[in-house]
Amino acid sequence: MANLKGVLPIVPTIFTGTGAIDESGTRRVVDYIVAAGAQGVVFPGLASEYDMLTREERLHLTARIGAWIDGRVPFVVGASAATADDAVAYAAAGAAAGAAAAMILTPKAFADDPHAMADFFRAAHAGSGIDIMVQNAPAPMGVGMSLDKVAELARAVDGVRFVKEETPPSGQRITRLTELAGPALDAVFGGAGARYVIDELARGAQGTMPACEITELHVAMLARYAEGDEKGARDLFERTLPLLSMQAVFRWRLTKEVLRRRGLIDDTFVRAPGAALDRHDMAELDALLARLADIFPLDQVPG
Repeated sequence: MANLKGVLPIVPTIFTGTGAIDESGTRRVVDYIVAAGAQGVVFPGLASEYDMLTREERLHLTARIGAWIDGRVPFVVGASAATADDAVAYAAAGAAAGAAAAMILTPKAFADDPHAMADFFRAAHAGSGIDIMVQNAPAPMGVGMSLDKVAELARAVDGVRFVKEETPPSGQRITRLTELAGPALDAVFGGAGARYVIDELARGAQGTMPACEITELHVAMLARYAEGDEKGARDLFERTLPLLSMQAVFRWRLTKEVLRRRGLIDDTFVRAPGAALDRHDMAELDALLARLADIFPLDQVPG
């Protein structure tokens, strides 16, 4: 059974300037995440542009990332898919690559059919043999299942051991889900880019699953909180929040721009649609990073 807790960042898929997968860049990011002290690595998630990858690309990168991690930290494979067959294939590929668990977004097709939803997750567990993490994200990304339904799903499917709860208000929902599910779940994680992480930890979350560009700061934040230094954790949280708020708007583009400035990747190409950073946004990012320079120097990268 997987033992997951702490900071589990999502690995972005790095591309070349022509849109091809950049394996070297992706590996540098994986190694950075591990060296920064993360307690696990997740791929692919929404922050990986998983819905912009072909089936072959997902399966290939899953195998590569499992090999790069090489057991240093737990690997959570993203197995979100519209069909049970695809979810099983992605979860099984993760298991073959050493993944401890599979994170799967609740499929929209079964939003109003709890029995079909349970069958979907049961198949993913049976076909992979690893624990399942239900990603309960709000529409349009996911279904935003009610907490009663999430708890019932955990009780109905033995393999469902974790939930990433991202439907707002996530803090309240993490508290209530923990109460409703009881021993049916081993842990509930927060998401939403760690923009609510202190409240989530106070309400019983066992960790967070953010984008990866400031992994060492998230690791330090959760370490302070675990040591009882809530003020220190809040200080880091408040200092990083403006950058995380900007990341909520520009998502992959913001993450990749920071990674580029840190020398980890060569190109910020993004396949997913969305707003690009213009020159004023770049100036704002300059200002935000300058205000973090004493705790987040761009030229000092773990690993």
